[in-house]
Amino acid sequence: MAKKNKKKRNVIVVAILIIIGVIGAIALNNRGPKPIEVTIEKVQKRTITQTVSAVGQIQAETEVKVSPETSGEVIYVGVQEGDTVKKGELLIKIKPDIVETMLAQYKASVDAAKMDAQSVKEKLNQTQADLKRAQDLFKNKYISQQEFDNYNANYQQTSSNYQASLARLNQAIASYKQIERNASRTVIYSTMNGIVTNRNIEIGETVLGTQQFQGTEMLIISDLTVMNAEVDVDENDIVLLRKGDTARIEIDALPDYDCKGVVYEIGHSAVVSSTGTQDQATKFKVKLRILNPNPKLRPGMTCNADITTETKYNVLAVPLQSVTMRIFDNKKTDERGVRKVDKSDEENKAKEKPPVIVFIKNKDRAKMETVKTGISDDGYIEIKDGLKEGDEVISGSFQAISKLLEDGSLITTANDKKSKNKK
Repeated sequence: MAKKNKKKRNVIVVAILIIIGVIGAIALNNRGPKPIEVTIEKVQKRTITQTVSAVGQIQAETEVKVSPETSGEVIYVGVQEGDTVKKGELLIKIKPDIVETMLAQYKASVDAAKMDAQSVKEKLNQTQADLKRAQDLFKNKYISQQEFDNYNANYQQTSSNYQASLARLNQAIASYKQIERNASRTVIYSTMNGIVTNRNIEIGETVLGTQQFQGTEMLIISDLTVMNAEVDVDENDIVLLRKGDTARIEIDALPDYDCKGVVYEIGHSAVVSSTGTQDQATKFKVKLRILNPNPKLRPGMTCNADITTETKYNVLAVPLQSVTMRIFDNKKTDERGVRKVDKSDEENKAKEKPPVIVFIKNKDRAKMETVKTGISDDGYIEIKDGLKEGDEVISGSFQAISKLLEDGSLITTANDKKSKNKK
């Protein structure tokens, strides 16, 4: 009898455990998915200012590199780096000994060419007189046709020789004048008003002229009254710029200087760096005219520019992090629920641009809305279509917006949590 009672108790205990397990499973199923915690912000009208950021250097508008036209030894340098110079001021003297030797050589060539031309001219006069006498003799038939032709040929040849000697004389004179000009250019004067921003030469050094070589760069003179910021703009941003756009420029060396500029030149030739690597970048040069140049500005100073490309007033806007893109899986299934693979669908999906969406708060659920966006600034983006003022848009967290949330997802906010805790 005791064994029967014990067996009966065991059966009751097992039945109770089974019932408890079933009730627990039902309770878990009734709880449903855990709400996703999010932050909310209302859609409001704002002023959106779109800017393009770029990095570059300060450069003078006018910069002259001084190189000699004549080779030789530097015997005088009249300026130091940082000196202010005036147009016509003496800068450098080059020892003229080599040029003077060449000048004497070409002068002798001119004299020789003159004497040669004079000699040929006298011979031409002689052959001309001989031809005239031969014409009279031939007319009276005292000489033959062949003899007359010989006199005529001799005259024509001498005449050609004289013309050639005149050409050689002109060539010698031209060469002499060129060397004479080079001799005058051993003394170099400033061609503009400005400041010496670089000096690469010392007394006693030998320089190469620009006649046949790339001449030695001796000085750089810059006009610092008109300054520019030359910045590199990414290829994705260059299409947004227009001449006349305003810019705020930060100079690293002058943190307290409120520098303002305007776009006045936009490059059309790409500057490609790190070609053939993952870090390859394509940028374009843009010049910003500085409107309030500071006397402390120096060419080569680094700068950061924020260029204002467009401003819109009183437009609907949401936080940037509220906007995302989603790729939807629209693969078809057969009657057994197995997804079909259609190559044309895959190709079309690759070509199609994912829609731009936001999630708005609809009671305790997230509702997905497709929107059309416009310009943006550092914090907000313009909404052209899809939302209305006062809508509560989900603005965080990033993981929730980009991955976790779906249309109809259960959500909770910090305010919801606080109210539940109070209860």
